[in-house]
Amino acid sequence: MSDKEVLLGMGFDAARVDWALKATGNRGLQPAMDHLIENEGKPIPDLSSVSASSAPAPSGGGPMDEDEDNEELEALKAVYGKEARAGEGSSAGGEAAGAEAKSIKCSVCGKTFKNVDLANYHAEKSGHDQFEESTEEIKPLTEEEKKQRLAELKERMAAKRAAKAKEEAKETIANEAIRRKAGKDLNTIREEMKQKELLKEAEKKRREKLEDQKAREAVKAQIEADKKARAEKAAREKALREGKPFPDASAQASTSAPAAAPAAPKGPGKDYPETRLQIRMASGGQPYTTTLPSDSTLREVAEFLAAQTLSVDVETVNFSLTFPRKTFARSDFSRTLRDLGLTPSAVSGTGFAATLPR
Repeated sequence: MSDKEVLLGMGFDAARVDWALKATGNRGLQPAMDHLIENEGKPIPDLSSVSASSAPAPSGGGPMDEDEDNEELEALKAVYGKEARAGEGSSAGGEAAGAEAKSIKCSVCGKTFKNVDLANYHAEKSGHDQFEESTEEIKPLTEEEKKQRLAELKERMAAKRAAKAKEEAKETIANEAIRRKAGKDLNTIREEMKQKELLKEAEKKRREKLEDQKAREAVKAQIEADKKARAEKAAREKALREGKPFPDASAQASTSAPAAAPAAPKGPGKDYPETRLQIRMASGGQPYTTTLPSDSTLREVAEFLAAQTLSVDVETVNFSLTFPRKTFARSDFSRTLRDLGLTPSAVSGTGFAATLPR
């Protein structure tokens, strides 16, 4: 008897049986039963669009469970497929078959099978190889027993599917834990790399700061040297104008540090609280004259000049002396006129020029 007839005999709908057999590629009663149970209640699709590739895999389980299921299916198949004919044979044979073997019994486990096919199947699955004929007749199942056997089979399959789903859930949780750990390790590596970059950046800024400090100290030393040179030159020129002797560099080197005071820009023993400036534009025109405290910065001079003419920008204007020749840098704008040597003894109201950028 075919699988379709067995399934129909179990009470399944004919259309669903055709769907199950086609979806499983007619691979046997077990896949068809799985398909029917799993898709129970679902709408039946067009069979022309159904292919065997969409068949679900049989429910997982242990080898012994699979053997028991197969035995159950074979038993159902044998019952539904052969019980009618077995009944006819028993009624037709009558008393003539009284002493005839009614079943086959396994001498190892004591199980009784209705026919040779079931006995061979049991031998393949269990490895038992000792069988004998038996006069014990296996009565056909009643309708109630058939329904009970089918319900038990469905319950067993459902339990296996639940166990498989539980195992899959465990695997999913384990895989998620592995994925999270890998992501955490990656985040740790990224944080370490970021920390290293921050350390490198901090070290780079520290070196730049040290280099800037050294550069400022070098500029400051150069400014002090220029200031000293200008003071010496101014003192020498003043001594020449007044007809006084001026000691040479060797004489100055032999004197003590306090003796170097006469080389300062201001007159000996006299401080000038104010400085009168006459500022000439390099572009020509009338000079601008003002008197500022000697403690005023060069930037204040630039602000005064910017207030006199719109052509001057405090941030871009440059100043210079024509005698002694000197060009002031932007770093000098924060220094006072006294520190820069722009006192009456050095400027004398003339020779201070402002230059605009081109």
